[in-house]
Amino acid sequence: MQAEVKHLNTAELEANLDNIRSSPKNETVLDMIVSRPEEDGREIMTLADLDIEVGLVGDTWQNRPSSRSGDGKAHPDMQITIMNSRVANLVAQDKERWPLSGDQLFADIDLSAENMPPGTRISVGSAILVATDQPHTGCKKFAARFGADALKFISSPVGKELQLRGINCKVVQNGEIKPGDSVKKL
Repeated sequence: MQAEVKHLNTAELEANLDNIRSSPKNETVLDMIVSRPEEDGREIMTLADLDIEVGLVGDTWQNRPSSRSGDGKAHPDMQITIMNSRVANLVAQDKERWPLSGDQLFADIDLSAENMPPGTRISVGSAILVATDQPHTGCKKFAARFGADALKFISSPVGKELQLRGINCKVVQNGEIKPGDSVKKL
Protein backbone atom coordinates (compact mmCIF):
# COMPACT_ATOMS: atom_id res chain seq x y z
CA MET A 1 0.00 0.00 0.00
CA GLN A 2 1.40 3.38 -1.02
CA ALA A 3 1.89 5.95 1.73
CA GLU A 4 -0.14 9.12 1.45
CA VAL A 5 1.83 11.91 -0.17
CA LYS A 6 1.90 15.33 1.45
CA HIS A 7 1.27 18.13 -1.02
CA LEU A 8 3.81 20.92 -0.78
CA ASN A 9 2.72 24.44 0.05
CA THR A 10 3.60 27.51 -2.02
CA ALA A 11 6.68 28.39 0.06
CA GLU A 12 8.04 24.85 -0.24
CA LEU A 13 7.45 24.85 -4.00
CA GLU A 14 9.00 28.30 -4.53
CA ALA A 15 12.06 27.27 -2.49
CA ASN A 16 12.92 24.95 -5.40
CA LEU A 17 12.87 27.57 -8.18
CA ASP A 18 16.68 27.94 -8.28
CA ASN A 19 17.05 24.16 -8.70
CA ILE A 20 14.50 24.17 -11.54
CA ARG A 21 16.20 27.15 -13.21
CA SER A 22 19.51 25.22 -13.22
CA SER A 23 18.15 22.48 -15.52
CA PRO A 24 20.32 21.89 -18.60
CA LYS A 25 19.53 24.32 -21.44
CA ASN A 26 20.45 22.32 -24.53
CA GLU A 27 20.81 18.59 -23.94
CA THR A 28 19.77 15.94 -21.45
CA VAL A 29 18.28 12.44 -21.44
CA LEU A 30 14.71 11.25 -21.60
CA ASP A 31 13.68 10.16 -18.09
CA MET A 32 10.24 8.69 -18.72
CA ILE A 33 7.66 8.00 -21.43
CA VAL A 34 4.01 7.69 -20.43
CA SER A 35 1.14 6.66 -22.67
CA ARG A 36 -2.48 7.47 -21.84
CA PRO A 37 -4.26 4.44 -23.36
CA GLU A 38 -7.62 5.54 -21.89
CA GLU A 39 -9.08 8.35 -19.75
CA ASP A 40 -7.06 8.48 -16.50
CA GLY A 41 -5.11 5.37 -17.62
CA ARG A 42 -1.30 5.50 -17.64
CA GLU A 43 1.31 3.12 -19.05
CA ILE A 44 5.02 3.69 -18.50
CA MET A 45 6.77 2.71 -21.73
CA THR A 46 10.28 1.33 -22.17
CA LEU A 47 10.16 1.76 -25.95
CA ALA A 48 7.83 3.94 -28.00
CA ASP A 49 7.25 5.39 -31.43
CA LEU A 50 6.53 9.05 -32.13
CA ASP A 51 4.47 9.49 -35.29
CA ILE A 52 3.57 12.62 -37.28
CA GLU A 53 -0.08 11.55 -37.54
CA VAL A 54 -0.88 10.06 -34.13
CA GLY A 55 1.76 11.52 -31.80
CA LEU A 56 2.84 8.89 -29.27
CA VAL A 57 1.74 5.53 -30.69
CA GLY A 58 -0.59 3.91 -28.15
CA ASP A 59 -1.65 7.22 -26.61
CA THR A 60 -5.18 8.56 -27.03
CA TRP A 61 -4.27 12.14 -27.96
CA GLN A 62 -6.04 11.87 -31.32
CA ASN A 63 -9.28 10.86 -29.54
CA ARG A 64 -9.26 13.78 -27.09
CA PRO A 65 -11.42 16.72 -28.16
CA SER A 66 -10.00 20.22 -27.69
CA SER A 67 -11.88 23.47 -27.28
CA ARG A 68 -8.82 25.17 -28.83
CA SER A 69 -9.18 23.47 -32.23
CA GLY A 70 -11.61 24.99 -34.67
CA ASP A 71 -13.47 21.72 -35.22
CA GLY A 72 -13.57 20.40 -31.63
CA LYS A 73 -11.25 17.49 -32.50
CA ALA A 74 -7.78 16.87 -31.07
CA HIS A 75 -5.59 19.95 -31.52
CA PRO A 76 -2.74 19.20 -33.96
CA ASP A 77 -0.32 21.39 -31.99
CA MET A 78 -0.96 19.51 -28.75
CA GLN A 79 0.15 15.99 -29.75
CA ILE A 80 2.95 15.62 -27.21
CA THR A 81 3.60 17.25 -23.86
CA ILE A 82 7.01 17.48 -22.26
CA MET A 83 7.39 18.23 -18.56
CA ASN A 84 10.61 19.09 -16.77
CA SER A 85 11.58 16.15 -14.53
CA ARG A 86 12.60 18.43 -11.68
CA VAL A 87 9.15 20.03 -11.65
CA ALA A 88 7.44 16.64 -11.93
CA ASN A 89 9.47 15.29 -9.02
CA LEU A 90 8.76 18.39 -6.94
CA VAL A 91 4.98 18.37 -7.31
CA ALA A 92 4.60 14.57 -7.35
CA GLN A 93 7.10 13.93 -4.53
CA ASP A 94 7.83 10.47 -5.97
CA LYS A 95 8.81 9.35 -9.48
CA GLU A 96 6.08 6.69 -9.38
CA ARG A 97 3.55 9.56 -9.28
CA TRP A 98 4.94 11.50 -12.30
CA PRO A 99 2.50 9.81 -14.72
CA LEU A 100 -0.42 11.38 -12.81
CA SER A 101 0.47 14.71 -14.42
CA GLY A 102 -0.88 13.44 -17.74
CA ASP A 103 2.29 14.31 -19.65
CA GLN A 104 3.92 11.89 -22.07
CA LEU A 105 7.61 12.82 -21.95
CA PHE A 106 9.74 13.82 -18.96
CA ALA A 107 13.24 15.25 -19.25
CA ASP A 108 15.47 17.44 -17.08
CA ILE A 109 15.69 20.33 -19.53
CA ASP A 110 14.95 24.05 -19.33
CA LEU A 111 11.48 24.46 -20.85
CA SER A 112 11.25 28.19 -20.10
CA ALA A 113 9.66 30.46 -22.69
CA GLU A 114 13.08 32.07 -23.19
CA ASN A 115 14.87 28.75 -23.81
CA MET A 116 12.10 26.83 -25.64
CA PRO A 117 9.93 29.37 -27.47
CA PRO A 118 7.38 28.19 -30.06
CA GLY A 119 9.19 26.90 -33.14
CA THR A 120 12.07 25.34 -31.18
CA ARG A 121 12.97 21.96 -32.63
CA ILE A 122 13.77 19.21 -30.15
CA SER A 123 15.26 15.84 -31.01
CA VAL A 124 14.21 12.91 -28.84
CA GLY A 125 15.93 9.69 -29.84
CA SER A 126 15.51 9.52 -33.61
CA ALA A 127 12.32 11.65 -33.59
CA ILE A 128 12.04 15.42 -33.91
CA LEU A 129 9.41 17.55 -32.22
CA VAL A 130 8.66 21.23 -32.54
CA ALA A 131 7.44 23.33 -29.60
CA THR A 132 4.09 24.93 -30.47
CA ASP A 133 2.42 28.15 -29.38
CA GLN A 134 -0.31 26.28 -27.48
CA PRO A 135 0.12 26.89 -23.74
CA HIS A 136 0.16 23.84 -21.50
CA THR A 137 -1.97 24.68 -18.47
CA GLY A 138 -3.01 23.00 -15.27
CA CYS A 139 -6.51 21.80 -14.47
CA LYS A 140 -8.70 20.50 -11.65
CA LYS A 141 -7.16 17.05 -11.99
CA PHE A 142 -3.65 18.51 -11.57
CA ALA A 143 -4.77 20.30 -8.38
CA ALA A 144 -6.48 17.16 -7.05
CA ARG A 145 -3.37 15.04 -7.64
CA PHE A 146 -0.66 17.50 -6.54
CA GLY A 147 -2.46 20.13 -4.45
CA ALA A 148 -4.02 23.53 -5.01
CA ASP A 149 -0.70 25.24 -4.25
CA ALA A 150 1.00 23.23 -7.02
CA LEU A 151 -1.62 24.50 -9.50
CA LYS A 152 -1.10 28.08 -8.29
CA PHE A 153 2.69 27.59 -8.54
CA ILE A 154 2.66 26.45 -12.16
CA SER A 155 0.03 29.07 -13.08
CA SER A 156 1.85 32.01 -11.46
CA PRO A 157 3.66 34.60 -13.60
CA VAL A 158 7.00 32.90 -12.80
CA GLY A 159 5.42 29.48 -13.45
CA LYS A 160 4.23 30.63 -16.86
CA GLU A 161 7.58 32.25 -17.72
CA LEU A 162 9.42 29.04 -16.81
CA GLN A 163 6.64 26.93 -18.38
CA LEU A 164 6.61 24.78 -15.25
CA ARG A 165 3.53 22.90 -16.46
CA GLY A 166 5.54 21.89 -19.51
CA ILE A 167 5.19 22.54 -23.23
CA ASN A 168 3.02 21.30 -26.07
CA CYS A 169 4.76 19.91 -29.13
CA LYS A 170 3.98 18.20 -32.40
CA VAL A 171 5.95 15.47 -34.11
CA VAL A 172 7.70 16.62 -37.31
CA GLN A 173 9.89 13.53 -37.83
CA ASN A 174 8.84 10.00 -36.91
CA GLY A 175 11.16 8.06 -34.66
CA GLU A 176 11.65 5.47 -31.97
CA ILE A 177 12.35 6.65 -28.42
CA LYS A 178 13.26 5.07 -25.09
CA PRO A 179 14.26 6.33 -21.65
CA GLY A 180 17.92 7.29 -21.65
CA ASP A 181 17.78 8.63 -25.22
CA SER A 182 19.21 12.06 -25.87
CA VAL A 183 16.82 15.02 -25.71
CA LYS A 184 18.45 17.92 -27.53
CA LYS A 185 17.40 21.45 -28.39
CA LEU A 186 18.28 21.86 -32.09
